[in-house]
Amino acid sequence: MRHRLLVLFTLVILSFSPTQAQAPDTPAGGQLRAWLDAFNSGDAARLEQFPLGLEMGRLNANQLQGFRFRTGGFELRKVEESTATRLVGLLQERASDNFARFTIEVDAQEPHQITKLELRATPRPAEFAIQRLSDVDLIAALKSRVDAEVAADRFAGVVLLAKNGNPLFTQAYGLADRDKKIANTKNTRFRIGSMNKMFTATAILQLVQDGKVKLEDPLDRYLPDYPNKHLASTVTIRQLLTHTGGTGDFFGPEFDAHRLEIRTLQDYVTLFGTRDVAFEPGSKWVYSNYGFLLLGLVVEKAAGVNYYEYVRDHVYAPAGMTRTGSEPEEDAVPDRAIGYMRVGGAWHTNADTLPYRGTSAGGGYSTAGDFLRFANAIVGRKLLNATYTDLLTTGTVDAPGGQKYAYGFGDVRADGLRFFGHSGGAPGMNGDLRVYPESGYVVVALANLDPPAAGRVTQFVGNRLPKP
Repeated sequence: MRHRLLVLFTLVILSFSPTQAQAPDTPAGGQLRAWLDAFNSGDAARLEQFPLGLEMGRLNANQLQGFRFRTGGFELRKVEESTATRLVGLLQERASDNFARFTIEVDAQEPHQITKLELRATPRPAEFAIQRLSDVDLIAALKSRVDAEVAADRFAGVVLLAKNGNPLFTQAYGLADRDKKIANTKNTRFRIGSMNKMFTATAILQLVQDGKVKLEDPLDRYLPDYPNKHLASTVTIRQLLTHTGGTGDFFGPEFDAHRLEIRTLQDYVTLFGTRDVAFEPGSKWVYSNYGFLLLGLVVEKAAGVNYYEYVRDHVYAPAGMTRTGSEPEEDAVPDRAIGYMRVGGAWHTNADTLPYRGTSAGGGYSTAGDFLRFANAIVGRKLLNATYTDLLTTGTVDAPGGQKYAYGFGDVRADGLRFFGHSGGAPGMNGDLRVYPESGYVVVALANLDPPAAGRVTQFVGNRLPKP
């Protein structure tokens, strides 16, 4: 839920078993080898001896340990520039398909102390293209990869791969409750974060299709009592759907202070509704949880029923989704997994971070099987007619990472393959849905661990799917 689409739809096509390059025998090359050896060891004391200037600044010991855990370490793949005191090249994460470009600079004099060490994520060059696999080989590779992630305690959840509406592979891994040793199953309900946005957008377009909502209407057409009159009179329904309204987020210190007091969609407006837009509506794309929260209120006003009832009756029911919902966290929901977030090198429950209940912006729960049913219902035009299904899933707005954003769905094309879907993530939860309309594949991964547990799996599959 809190992770931006840029993170959740990163498309880099990388190798599963990288061939290592060799660092040159120079002062800069020697320091790179020393840093890689320390980083890959996972030894915090050794790691702290090296500066690491990333975009987020110098990392402390806990952050370095977390970074090492997520990546699994790095392998040197290519040297791009080399002098005695400067080295630039490419590293690949051992635990994923992700690449980073490194720059290391050292003093010319002994002991050649590091003056700069920087990593930045980068798409993979064409020279490192991944081989597309047959269904049989892909499933075998997927099993091996997920087994390795589970063994490293980086994945617990369910993975599903389907083609033309039918599952090819479904498997549950790890524990839903670590204290009680309850295993995840194919029917386990996982918190899904921002994946809820797909349901909200579908609901809005159903109301547009029925003539009850107009995309170019301003928000105040449906919420005439909205506190900030300027925002309500200038931001349109279309802009809320496409994250171009400038309505911002609601996560932060104020949310944390009132986390359990905010129980209804209207409670969010009471807390945040006096804010004005952060930029001119329609001028740019900036991910907005609050914008989708407001869309839930638009559903209520236009449909005349509670948001949760509407999506239950008009999205979940016609799609055949019987294990999806947004019941309050205090309610006992059968088979709902406990989420675990990594703190200080150990897994802890995320209970103290959860909102009272999920909203139209995210935070509900579902199963891998229900997401396949949802995907089948979208592709099969069961929820919207052909015109509005295409509108829902076809990107029109430029979003970070070279992708497009539609209405509650990302629309991505890479290496000749197109998929639409959405991911979600927060401490102790991660999920991702990818629907490949041209080849008929659907990929779902749901996890009760921190991001990028699920996204790493869907990325692995997507990078190896056969082309249509």
